[in-house]
Amino acid sequence: MTVIKAGEITRLSRGGGVETIPLITRQSAAEDNKITTGISVYPAGTGAPLHLHNCDEHVTLLEGSGEVQIAGQVTPLEPPDTTYVVAGVEHAFRNTGSTPMKILWVYSSAYVTRTFAATGETVEHLSAADQMVGDT
Repeated sequence: MTVIKAGEITRLSRGGGVETIPLITRQSAAEDNKITTGISVYPAGTGAPLHLHNCDEHVTLLEGSGEVQIAGQVTPLEPPDTTYVVAGVEHAFRNTGSTPMKILWVYSSAYVTRTFAATGETVEHLSAADQMVGDT
C-alpha cells in the first residue's frame, strides 16, 4: 500500500507558471502500480498544448474554469466536470478564467508519454521535456 502526503511532494515546474504535484507514479508507488496520477495548476491564460498520450486519461476540474478541446471539439468546464480521453486522441486543457485552474489527472498506465501535435515529438510524461508552456 502507498500513501502519498501531497504536502510533502516537491512541485514540478512545467513552464509558464504551471505547477504539477505528482502523486502516484512509478517512482512514488511502493508496489507495481497500474496508474499514474497527479494534480496540475494552470495560471490564468495558460493551458496545455494540443497533444495525445499512449494511454487513456481521466481529468477532473477541481478549481477555476477552463475548456477542453478533444478531437477538435471545444467544451467549457467548471468544477467538478470530468473528461475521459482514450489513448491516441488529440486534446488540450486551457484555463479560461481569471484565477488558477486546478485539475486532477489519472492515466491508465504506469508509463505515460505525451506526443505534441505541433511537432510530433514524443516525450516521457513529467520529464524535463514535458513542458506545458515554453518559458521565454
